[in-house]
Amino acid sequence: MEANKIGGYGSIILGLIFILFPMFSTGLVSIIVGLSLLFFGISAAFMGWNMRKEVSNAFPNIILAIGIIAIIFGFLFIFYIDALSFLIGLQFYIVGFIMIVFGIAGLFSNLTRISTFSSILVLVMGIIAIALAIFAINQPVYIAIIIGIVLIIEGVSLLISN
Repeated sequence: MEANKIGGYGSIILGLIFILFPMFSTGLVSIIVGLSLLFFGISAAFMGWNMRKEVSNAFPNIILAIGIIAIIFGFLFIFYIDALSFLIGLQFYIVGFIMIVFGIAGLFSNLTRISTFSSILVLVMGIIAIALAIFAINQPVYIAIIIGIVLIIEGVSLLISN
């Protein structure tokens, strides 16, 4: 099978999982984000610590501080998902802006009708995500459903484009 078809099927399956099991999906995303922040923080902390001997300005200390902060937030996302429920709204804004940028970039980079249509749909979903960010603080399920819909749109677009 071609890579686009495998990616399309995978995207559709992942989208359905996000829609059918939104609470599991948001928890899984929080754990993945936490692990990413943890590994990034460890890497940044080591880099900042090692740069202190070579560079005499404040840059290594800033990188070290960013690494430590990333490690702390990584652990919070992994172990205390409920403690960071107030960040769900912020995550919603970030996801919405990313979808808008992704949709606009798709409009400028692709010239086929299918990719243009899917880019417009992703752009609209990004706008909806930002509009729903206020409600996401109380209902974090919305972000999982919107991500699921976007994944299905992209999966169908990948399957149709060939």
